[in-house]
Amino acid sequence: METPDFGIPRQLAERMSMAEQYEYLHTRLVRRRTLVTAGAVAGGLLTGCSSASGTARPAPAASRVSGSVVRPFGRHLAFGADPKTQMRISWQLPFAVRRPYVRVGLRPDDLGRRIPAEVRSLHTPGVQGVRPAVEQYYVHAALDGLRPGTTYYYGVGHDGWDPAAPAHRATLASFRTAPATPERFVFTAFGDQGVGQAANANDHLVKQQDPAFHLHAGDICYADVNGAGQTEDGYDPTFWDQFLKQNDPVARSVPWMVTTGNHDMEAWYSPDGYGGQLARFSLPDNGFDPHGTPGAYAFTYGNTGFVALDANDVSYEIPANFGNSGGRQTKWLDAKLGELRATKGVDFLVVYFHHCAYSTSQHASDGGVRKKWLPLFAKHQVDLVINGHNHVYERTDAIKGGEVGRSVPIGASTDPTRDGIVYVTAGGGGRDLYSFPSGVKDSYEGRVTRHDAVETFQWAKGKERAPETASWSRVRYTGFSLLKVEAEPGPSPRLTVSALAEDGRRIDHFEVRRGG
Repeated sequence: METPDFGIPRQLAERMSMAEQYEYLHTRLVRRRTLVTAGAVAGGLLTGCSSASGTARPAPAASRVSGSVVRPFGRHLAFGADPKTQMRISWQLPFAVRRPYVRVGLRPDDLGRRIPAEVRSLHTPGVQGVRPAVEQYYVHAALDGLRPGTTYYYGVGHDGWDPAAPAHRATLASFRTAPATPERFVFTAFGDQGVGQAANANDHLVKQQDPAFHLHAGDICYADVNGAGQTEDGYDPTFWDQFLKQNDPVARSVPWMVTTGNHDMEAWYSPDGYGGQLARFSLPDNGFDPHGTPGAYAFTYGNTGFVALDANDVSYEIPANFGNSGGRQTKWLDAKLGELRATKGVDFLVVYFHHCAYSTSQHASDGGVRKKWLPLFAKHQVDLVINGHNHVYERTDAIKGGEVGRSVPIGASTDPTRDGIVYVTAGGGGRDLYSFPSGVKDSYEGRVTRHDAVETFQWAKGKERAPETASWSRVRYTGFSLLKVEAEPGPSPRLTVSALAEDGRRIDHFEVRRGG
């Protein structure tokens, strides 16, 4: 019996990778009517992604597959530069199709507005004896002029596949724009997710928190196994198919605001290994170099300004893209934090990126991050910094001038204007867990151990490990987890920060209040 899953028998489809499904359909349906190439979609408005050779390439000639059997998958949302009025809807297709689009409306039974979508094709060359060449098709639609604080319903389609048709109504999803004036909201965050049981469980935990959006601090999929940003790294692009399919149930309704980790520098795609990220995600284009460094951008939601950074640019540990921006990202960061801090109605600044400023686990702390960015965080009184990279949960006391400015035990409150900044490593998104230094015990809510200094190291320039005694490591948890943050506006604004284990147990919480 055939199913809508690309016209492949269900039992067979469940055992096949996306690449294998592609070959199956390509062989079986080659005599079906011809579709135009992806490069002709949306009136020739294709933004070609780069091949491994670094040149933009159009999509290859489309397979002779009927659009009626090409099922969209891997939907994921992201805000535009203004979350009140802009949303970006993205998805994936196993084949090129005619005229992809989004239907959108205020009711699921009235999707009258039809918006053309753009296809970004991605070609990964084959490696003899290792992997075949792979063609991937990522589709993006930009929704502008939306109403603030409004729930919209949408469906994605193309010629032969109408999401409003009765047979496809179950594929419809919804999203909500940011409110016109600040209200209480919740966001979640983690890094280092990958594909698997734990990653999928964390997706479910995200959904249970009903967040306005989710921050992903990099190392998104792990198609690049080694994470050194080199073509010698092991690489399987079809991991992205699995990742996007895994995340669809939550990312189709919760904007997924990603940034760039070391495993996301996929050296086969230019520019600088970021061509794959440019193909797969549509992020705010207000960064210092949106086409060359897509993981650096900013947005404001409610009373909080968010800044995403690409720490590959300053990392001493992993030098593949060290100094890539020539200092432009750091200059942009200084200006953007100053702009946000001066914006009326913005109470808090949250910065997120991959490599840790402060951690005692396997990768420890990155001296490049500390040197380039921590002085700017202090200058503009950033309220919270979120990192990944180390596959654990770890949280510091408030750090001021490189030392503990104030102890922040579990349940305590801190004021960045007086105490310094709390740094959180939220790297328990789903990838294999790390450990802490030998003899260092976990210490978290419900199991607090004695607070001792931890012997660790930081990466110094030249990839040298510099010994360090860390008195700032306040909370440690070796387990899958995520961060949940509740932002409240008003006369006494606050951020209530909680860490949740995979089973939903709270393992840490504290408050950030300004001028209290």
